[in-house]
Amino acid sequence: MELTHFDQNGNALMVDVTQKTDTVREATASGTIRVNDAVFSAVQGGTVKKGDVLSVAATAGIMGAKKTSELIPMCHILPLTGCRIWFEMEPQEKKIRCFCTVKITGKTGVEMEALTGVSTALLTIYDMCKAFDRSMEMGEIHLCAKSGGRSGFIQNDTVPRVD
Repeated sequence: MELTHFDQNGNALMVDVTQKTDTVREATASGTIRVNDAVFSAVQGGTVKKGDVLSVAATAGIMGAKKTSELIPMCHILPLTGCRIWFEMEPQEKKIRCFCTVKITGKTGVEMEALTGVSTALLTIYDMCKAFDRSMEMGEIHLCAKSGGRSGFIQNDTVPRVD
């Protein structure tokens, strides 16, 4: 497979998508944050003094997705048409799983925006809960699925399907 973010001399470049056709594109990413009992209970019960952790994290995730091109040097500036963040509480493992789905009609995909949305949401949970637990662990950040463009639908077969 050829790397597309380098010219013939090895210099970094933004891929030129001028000639590509606009298509409907969507990507979903996921990640987790492992927390202690106090954080899990406080987030689930809505008792964190800084506010509703998951609502704030969802808003931050959407903001992060919208600003991806400002953070990742070779990403295109994209006019997102939709972004949704949601969470699943996993009490047995004391994890909060975050999902981010991003949509666009455009010339390039939104995988990086979905991954940035998840990462930003998880970082926000950490920030809002660090007084309870500074040993929280974020991880398992990955693309679940993407659709649109030349490659069409791609499902990450190592993770359960997200609908």
